[in-house]
Amino acid sequence: MEQGKLIIISAPSGSGKSTIIGRIMEDKSLRLAFSVSATTRPRRGEEVNGVDYYYLTLEEFQRKIANDELVEYQEVYEGRYYGTLKSEVERITGMGMNVVLDLDVLGGVNVKKMYGDRALAIFIQPPSVEVLRQRLIKRGTDSMEDIKARVDKAEFEISIGPQFDHTVINDDLDTAVAQVHDLITSFITGA
Repeated sequence: MEQGKLIIISAPSGSGKSTIIGRIMEDKSLRLAFSVSATTRPRRGEEVNGVDYYYLTLEEFQRKIANDELVEYQEVYEGRYYGTLKSEVERITGMGMNVVLDLDVLGGVNVKKMYGDRALAIFIQPPSVEVLRQRLIKRGTDSMEDIKARVDKAEFEISIGPQFDHTVINDDLDTAVAQVHDLITSFITGA
């Protein structure tokens, strides 16, 4: 069985990344599977280990970092880690499935460097920083202070975009979905 490939999708917050990924995942012919992330945060409610996250203690997570068992990780808050296990990527690709990694921009660049030609790195970009600001305001989930912080971070992330294999500008959602779909299809089929 042919090994699957890695699809890395990164974007500034509010660029439509999650919506695009959701639409792409609907196409079963692409043999896509999400990687389940590892975290040190406690389980909430009905969450299931190995389905929602791999729940690790801080010590277990730090041991995995020391043993180079993660493709990427981030300490989001002190003692609160999130990351992608190499074993999870290999489990999915070993089944001939293509693994989708929804990563922050720096994580995306690092994973692309690690996997080279086995990975396709796509950067989803808003049409402009001002459009992004308006989308975040319209979403109504963040304070103006949080929106300013997200926009400032987005400006930095957009400057890293050229390090990805492809940039898709999400000006029109259907067009952006079609472009991402075409890039993934070409990468998987080698066409």
